Amino acid sequence: MIEDLKDTPVDAADPREPLIPVEPVDPPSSRFLYVDIAAMRAKQLRRGALPRLGADGHHPIKAERVAMEEVRKGLVTYDLPEFKPKKA
Repeated sequence: MIEDLKDTPVDAADPREPLIPVEPVDPPSSRFLYVDIAAMRAKQLRRGALPRLGADGHHPIKAERVAMEEVRKGLVTYDLPEFKPKKA
């Protein structure tokens, strides 16, 4: 569901730099989708992924709050599967 599940290095010179989208992603269309994306991102953060928020300003400490802020700011990309209507 989420594209870019792995924080791959942008440049070989700095392997600890998180992958950040060039343009912010549109916010999720529903609250359920927002929670689902943030939960997947929080799992990545708890497993050692680097936060994408940057060093400017005060940021939350909990992985769940960091993930929610990243999704809200459009720093986490996601991909939805194609909708296939049921045949009646």
